[in-house]
Parts: sequence; C-alpha cells; structure tokens
Amino acid sequence: MIELFAVISLTIVVAVVPGPDFAVVLRNALVGGRLAGVMTALGIALALGVHVTYAIAGIGLIVSQSIFLFNALKLIGAAYLVFLGATMFRTASSDVSSDPSDTGMVPLKALRWGFLTNVTNPKATMFALSVFLQVTSPNTSVWTKVGYGTIMAGGVFLWFVFVTLFFTLPPVRNAFLRIKIWMERSFGVLLTLFGIGLAATTNSSRP
Repeated sequence: MIELFAVISLTIVVAVVPGPDFAVVLRNALVGGRLAGVMTALGIALALGVHVTYAIAGIGLIVSQSIFLFNALKLIGAAYLVFLGATMFRTASSDVSSDPSDTGMVPLKALRWGFLTNVTNPKATMFALSVFLQVTSPNTSVWTKVGYGTIMAGGVFLWFVFVTLFFTLPPVRNAFLRIKIWMERSFGVLLTLFGIGLAATTNSSRP
C-alpha cells in the first residue's frame, strides 16, 4: 500500500510540473484541436511505457551509470526539442478552425510529437528509474511493477487529457487563438530553451 501511494504521488507531481510534455500537449490542443491534444497525450503515455519497460529490465540503471550513454541521450533529446521548437516558430500562422473538435493536425503526427518528446527526455528516464529503485523493493514482483508502470503511464495520460479538455473549452481556446501566431512562436521559443538547457547540463559527471 505504501509503494502504491508513493507511485501515485510521484506520478501526480511529475505530470503536473510544467515541462516539454506540457508545452507540446498544450500547443497541439490549442492549435490542432481536441483530438490532436489527446493523441499527443497518448504518445507521451506510450513513451513512458518504454521508459518503464527498460527500467524494469534493468537497462535504465545501465544508462544512468554510464556518463557517455546518459549524455548521448541528453543531446538527442536536446536536439529534438530544439528542432521541434524551431518547427513551431517557423510554421506559426493565424489560420485555425474555431471548432475544438476539429483537428488541424494529423493524429499520427500528434502522436509522434508526444512520443518523441517524452522518449528522448532523460528526465522521464530518471523518473521511471527512481520509482523502481527507490519505491519498490527486491521482493516486489515483476507483475506488480508492471502494474505500477501502467498506473504511471495511465495517470500521465489522464492528466494531459484533462489539460486538453480544459484548454479546448471554447472560451479558453478562443482567448488563446486571438494571439495564435504569437502563442505558437512562444511555444517554439520555450521548447528551444528547454532543449538548450538540457544540452547545457551535459557534462562529465555521473547523473
């Protein structure tokens, strides 16, 4: 019961704290519509499932203990965020449907953005690893760990679905869409800064 409470608590904290995942979901929901936001959230949840899988398998521990591998993952994640941010800034426009159920973004593209944003994020790697190293014990069964992983991915998915539903409410979305081009550019700059900040933390010290 204590393990379960710890897993749920950590999942809530990690989901709610703003970061690249939040920025991508919010941007896609506001610009692409409700379906785009939900598909982005699904992509993030699937990526978290990848982190959970290799954390359970022990691969995450190897990555966390290898300076080269961990820094390589950081640089890949940083490069993707900079690329995504630059793409958002470059393609920003004022054209969009006023219907929150419409999608101006191909669902698979939204899914891919969410998946790649999370799967290349070393902080997500360390989140999954910390849960299975600090919260669980050697006596915790594999299936229990799988259950915890499902709770983590499912909790993050539900949070971002809630974010999507809220920000696609007509009054909220319309307020943002009045400044759509500047909003998209702001998200682009924000993701680029996330990427630069991630790259700047790459060093020779062990994480």
